[in-house]
Amino acid sequence: MRHKLSRAVRGVSLLAMTLAFAAPRAIRVDAGVQDATAPTPGTVRENPTDGLKYVWIPPGTFVMGCSRDDSCCGEQEYPADEVTITKGFWLGQTDVTVGAYARFANLSGRQIRSPQVTSLSGGPLSQNMPIVSVDWDDAEAYCRWMGGRLPSEAEWEYAARGGVAESRYGDLDQIAWYSGNSADQAHEVAQKRANGYGLYDMLGSVWQWVNDWYAPNYYVGSPPHDPSGPSGGQDRVSRGGSWHCNPCGVRVSLRLRLPPSHASDVGFRCAGGLVHRTISSLLYSPFSGGGAEAFGDERFDSLGSPR
Repeated sequence: MRHKLSRAVRGVSLLAMTLAFAAPRAIRVDAGVQDATAPTPGTVRENPTDGLKYVWIPPGTFVMGCSRDDSCCGEQEYPADEVTITKGFWLGQTDVTVGAYARFANLSGRQIRSPQVTSLSGGPLSQNMPIVSVDWDDAEAYCRWMGGRLPSEAEWEYAARGGVAESRYGDLDQIAWYSGNSADQAHEVAQKRANGYGLYDMLGSVWQWVNDWYAPNYYVGSPPHDPSGPSGGQDRVSRGGSWHCNPCGVRVSLRLRLPPSHASDVGFRCAGGLVHRTISSLLYSPFSGGGAEAFGDERFDSLGSPR
């Protein structure tokens, strides 16, 4: 079983708080790891490389795994236990879109394999549709191109919950495209209600690659701080469900194993951290220009965070 931090060990280092959008005590923000210079939770910035918006997710502690109200969980979602994300990170406000991926494909020479390049009628597809038919390697390459990375499985679930402990962050029809309302096709991003962090389509629409290798029993003995998945494996993890899933397939704790070469109804969104800057560039914002090098995994010093 995962190591459980006792209240005595946490002591005053944890500041229990309830976000305005959250169920009581669903998330605790750790005062010991917060950076006073970090953006306010929910801050949105546009990345100049891919043109997409990214939301600042603060550090905190949550229960990862089968939710307390969930009767659909499989064995791979147990045991549910506390996990702490010790560093805040940026996460795509939406899935990567057709338009953003086309920019990457044109510059990198990659071929767009998505069946959504054209609409069902054969005409041009909206640039705001989520890209699909992207295998894990291409998703990871895109995130490196825009200066970020794929989120870890723990980061994804923490962000997807948006501050709540339940299996979904709202009424299913209001927050997700799934088999009951999608007409068996994908839809433009950000048409459903966002979660508490302002993230759209964390559930339904398209499956989302995360960085982790898959192991069915990984939660048994996984670290309580920033778990990053097994060191290797054959399959990767995908999260969130898609437009053709039934309700049990559209839950924040659901883990799907897929070979990295799988490229059907799977899309993705990217994550990133703050970039350390020298004295000569303290006023630089990672989202105001400068391309991929401005969106990495280190932290700004005290004067360099986005304003």
